[in-house]
Amino acid sequence: MANADTGTAATESGLDSAVIERASEWAGVDESDLCDALVVLHADLIGRHGRFERTYDYVTVDGTRAYRVADEAWEELLGEFEFEGAVADAARLAHTEQAKLLFASSVRGDDNFDADESGIVIGIDTAEQF
Repeated sequence: MANADTGTAATESGLDSAVIERASEWAGVDESDLCDALVVLHADLIGRHGRFERTYDYVTVDGTRAYRVADEAWEELLGEFEFEGAVADAARLAHTEQAKLLFASSVRGDDNFDADESGIVIGIDTAEQF
């Protein structure tokens, strides 16, 4: 069962609580640290929505936007934050897993990300407003 931090992060970021929990476990980071990072990251991603939309493949499922981005986009994005390495890895894992799930459930059903691709997800209260 998701804790309060995970539920809040899920609500604000468009990521499922289970995805956040798995990413935390896989990366070996404290779930609350990951949740804090995801909330901060999501606030920044809102302002990048237009650039991602013009540059990368995306789907919208139930109002949540998922982008398939080059790994370099994540490196650039994470370079602007001072997340610990494992927290940054967990954030990337969570976003990529959620993006794959959204691509798979979309009409296109294409969750086959290349080895040099990652996912970025922007939550329900942002993607469809633009």
